[in-house]
Amino acid sequence: MLKSLIQSETLELLEWPRLCQHLATFAATKLGATAARHLKIPDSQTQSEQLLEQTKEVYQLESRLTTGLSFEGIQDIGDSLERAERGGILTGDELLAIATTLAGARNLRRVIDNQEDLPILTGLVADLRTYPELEQEIHRCIDERAQVTDRASLKLGEIRTDLRRLRSQITQKLQNILQAKSGAVQEQLITQRGDRYVIPVKAPQKDAIPGIVHDTSTSGATLYVEPNSVVPLGNQLRQIIRREQAEEEAVRRILTEQVAAVKPDLERLLAIATTLDLATARSRYSYWLGANPPRFIQRQDHEIITLRNLRHPLLVWQQQHEQGQPVVPVDLLINPLIRVVTITGPNTGGKTVTLKTLGLAALMAKVGLFVPAREPVEIPWFDKVLADIGDEQSLQQSLSTFSGHIRRISRILEALEKGSREWGIGNREEENLEIPTPQSLVLLDEVGAGTDPVEGSALAIALLQYLANHSQLTIATTHFGELKALKYEDERFENASVEFDESTLSPTYRLLWGIPGRSNALTIALRLGLKPEVVQQAKTQVGEATDEVNQVIAGLEAQRRRQETKAAEAQSLLQQAERLYKEVSAKAASLEERESSLRASQEVAVKQAIAQAKGEIAQVIRRLQKGTPTAQEAQQATNALNQIGQQYQPATPAKPKAGFMPKVGDRIRVPKLGQTADVITAPNEDGELSVRFGLMKMNVKLEDVESLDGQKPEPIVKPKPAPPAVTPTPQNVPEIRTSQNTIDLRGKRVADAEYILDKAISEATGPVWIIHGYGTGKLRQGVHAFLQQHSRVKNYEPAEQGDGGSGVTVAYIK
Repeated sequence: MLKSLIQSETLELLEWPRLCQHLATFAATKLGATAARHLKIPDSQTQSEQLLEQTKEVYQLESRLTTGLSFEGIQDIGDSLERAERGGILTGDELLAIATTLAGARNLRRVIDNQEDLPILTGLVADLRTYPELEQEIHRCIDERAQVTDRASLKLGEIRTDLRRLRSQITQKLQNILQAKSGAVQEQLITQRGDRYVIPVKAPQKDAIPGIVHDTSTSGATLYVEPNSVVPLGNQLRQIIRREQAEEEAVRRILTEQVAAVKPDLERLLAIATTLDLATARSRYSYWLGANPPRFIQRQDHEIITLRNLRHPLLVWQQQHEQGQPVVPVDLLINPLIRVVTITGPNTGGKTVTLKTLGLAALMAKVGLFVPAREPVEIPWFDKVLADIGDEQSLQQSLSTFSGHIRRISRILEALEKGSREWGIGNREEENLEIPTPQSLVLLDEVGAGTDPVEGSALAIALLQYLANHSQLTIATTHFGELKALKYEDERFENASVEFDESTLSPTYRLLWGIPGRSNALTIALRLGLKPEVVQQAKTQVGEATDEVNQVIAGLEAQRRRQETKAAEAQSLLQQAERLYKEVSAKAASLEERESSLRASQEVAVKQAIAQAKGEIAQVIRRLQKGTPTAQEAQQATNALNQIGQQYQPATPAKPKAGFMPKVGDRIRVPKLGQTADVITAPNEDGELSVRFGLMKMNVKLEDVESLDGQKPEPIVKPKPAPPAVTPTPQNVPEIRTSQNTIDLRGKRVADAEYILDKAISEATGPVWIIHGYGTGKLRQGVHAFLQQHSRVKNYEPAEQGDGGSGVTVAYIK
């Protein structure tokens, strides 16, 4: 009882339900949203690791899909399944919901099965049974309006035929009466009251059309009369309607019995769909937070808790959705020997936010969420997260602030003691056996506050020393200066403080490690205008020792700031060097691209010149072919050809001087970079050599260098490998449409078409021609959506115009 009470209190103090509510907004189904709002926290590290793997795989899957994982059609059919098992008859809407849920689950399984490297998700949907035959039977018997169809049973079809015939007879008789007694009726109208057909008769003329009055208008001027000649037909119609209702109920009863027969599998399907939706919600929420997957560490293996740039997820939400202040991240790097961290500093400095941020990060990792921190995220798996944060003051229970804290801390210690009994720590201590490491995280805000400072400080010291032995990690905030000294007495203790900007008299919300917080009360008082003599008198009361301690702390803070400034400068230089390297690489790539472009344009110009020259030569030949050429004409043709040759023949480029081979120490030119360089190493057998220009060293190809006087180096001749044997490939066999590879879906529903398509594609060995027609385009869209997600379909396209054009789709099988 104590354990569940303090843990539920801790969740409320950390505002865990609010985070769960945020997570629920990323769920796609009502079941997933409900599961997210009542998120169960795992009891073992194995369960947490499995949830994390689910989140990682969904994250990976959604990065591959263009539209994300779809849960369309999946509904909460739990109540319907319970009623079916108890013998109730499901309505048409409930049966349709079951059919769409089966289709949605099948689509989920198909998407996951079509992907690789998803072992957790693949195993999750491996046992998923979606009963396509049940879905098809429901769609055969229930239409889109949730009404039972005529084809549901032969008997129902006959009844509906009789109904239509009888209604036609009644309508015809009433039409005859309206025409014969037109003066007695208000308007030429046939209407219904209940299941009886009536006509509007003027009240003074009611005797003109004898019959049964079923209704009267508001004014009383119109009577709705069923003529006596129609009454027998109306009675007969009512009997047939009752037969129709009974037959519809019989159809729904049969479908309900089929649903009840597979209830365990459908409940399993709902559970799997909910698990997938919850994993998808975790993945999408983690992506929205910019979070990273955590790794659970073992501190006894000397692994460090690493949480850099850790952000409070609720503050991130507040910043994004409620125009809150920018979130200041904190860095938590905790040595494996450390069991207790005391955080000091001024009020509103961010101490409590740091506690809540760490507590939420531990819980998020346990439930399979990513943690909003920079990679790597390394954190222990805490079996319990226990917190005393805030004020439990209560006038009704006569509890002071101090009493409220003590009651809650007592519950924390009770929970730790219960955990120790479960681990058997007490017995092991008596038997001098190895004591297992406690696994709890304890968060204490303003420990020992609310009472006499001397007694409160002593109580806080004793409490933290106890927690150092009975919890894996304790983070405590305090204003007591005595707690700062624990670090120097016990290596399991560490100090931290929140930074305070004295120039602006405001906190920066940054956490400083290894430096205890110093008192800023006197400094703040002086800057806010308190008389200097009063502040000076206060300093004498505090004592010189305290002033010296504050000066030492101030010196440490200044030294830390200098180190951080130097680190920032070094980081800036590194980024500048990386930027320069990218610029040089981009320029080199641009030069290569420009050279390729010039070469391509030259090739185009040469081809155009050759084509023009061929045309002019053809004209000369045609002139010579006209009649008998004379010697003078032959000489003119020869001169014309020589002119064409001189005009289009490219100038012979000067041959580069050969025979140059760079040696170590030679100075060469690298034309691509426009630089001269010194040779460091001679060319190897692959034709690469190392050069230096300025402070940079790089490897270049032999063909990319030349001597200072323009000589190109001799290429290194490598023995040519034997050409590989060429294996002849068979020619492509033409694809021919036959009746065997053509399926006609015209007039089918999308659900029926998918079933027929799946069977045809599974048996196909070549392309399949699918006739879906034009119509509204709904069937074509459904066919294309099915083909796009089918694992055996390589691609699809509209058929040739002669084969039906856009009214036929050709699917190519892998």
